[in-house]
Amino acid sequence: MTYRYLLSVMVGLISVAGLLLGYYLSMLPGTSQVMVRTPTEYEYVSIAGPIQPIPKLKSIDPLWRNLGRALFNSPLLSTDNTVACASCHVVSQGGDDGFPVSAGINGSIGSRNSPTVLNSAFNFRQFWDGRSADLAEQVLGPIHNPIEMGSNFSQIILKLKQSPEFVQAFRQVSPAGITQAAIIKALVTFEESLITPNAPIDRFLMGDKFALSAQQKIGYRKFVDFGCVSCHQGRNIGGNLYQRLGRIAGVPEKLLKDKGRFKITKNPNDQYVFKVPSLRNINRTAPYFHNGSVATLSEAVTIMAKGQLGIDLTKSDIEDLLALFEAFNGHLPKGQL
Repeated sequence: MTYRYLLSVMVGLISVAGLLLGYYLSMLPGTSQVMVRTPTEYEYVSIAGPIQPIPKLKSIDPLWRNLGRALFNSPLLSTDNTVACASCHVVSQGGDDGFPVSAGINGSIGSRNSPTVLNSAFNFRQFWDGRSADLAEQVLGPIHNPIEMGSNFSQIILKLKQSPEFVQAFRQVSPAGITQAAIIKALVTFEESLITPNAPIDRFLMGDKFALSAQQKIGYRKFVDFGCVSCHQGRNIGGNLYQRLGRIAGVPEKLLKDKGRFKITKNPNDQYVFKVPSLRNINRTAPYFHNGSVATLSEAVTIMAKGQLGIDLTKSDIEDLLALFEAFNGHLPKGQL
């Protein structure tokens, strides 16, 4: 048997195992301690294959969404009124801020790259280390983090009650007025609206054979054959399982200063384990990896192919994959900004 045949068999087995693990993890119930229900509904379409189309937004409460948008962009959520959710998550520019790591109150610098907020509703866990089960629980993190917003809900509610505009907006949706639960529900509803359906890859997978260019189709075949889909799969082309950096070969030392989920679980098996990031809109969210230490997508692809799959990509391989990634770009529905 040739080396290429053995490699294809190994990659195939890895892909199948990854798909099964991803499905299992995506089916696990959430463990969120924040009970928030929103009326948002999506129109799901399932197809045969590892990548699934982003669903279209079926219905959403416009009053809760609009209130959430106002809160998302309000610096009142931070203790010194200088930082908003939108400071680190620029919705119109990929959903992140374009920096390796973000700045919070008092110019404090974080240690991890801000993940995109676009399509985050479809991640099976939130944050790089998956420490929050859902968007509602995730809201608590930045608000209370002393480096990010350094605030608390009592302080936020007091400030919001001094704003006639916010008082009126909360009265329209919440009988109890401005409460912690209402703030979280509004923010979650807005984030649930930040989806980018109908990308070229979605149209292609749903039967439009002209949605991808010839080079993108080659890139897609390589994406599958190389085993990239063993981790980057599902509706977010990622975001539905954990994986260890450098599972087959070494990765640059600059990526190993952060031990990932180990910080949360203290389990030695979780060292350098992170939630697999989504590849949707990936070329709009540079720099890359958990610490933003990789500036270009071509370098990121090269590192991942070698470290996760044991493959040395050729120049044409990289060019074909980067062309495919262009097809992962979608746009927010009109009026969602």
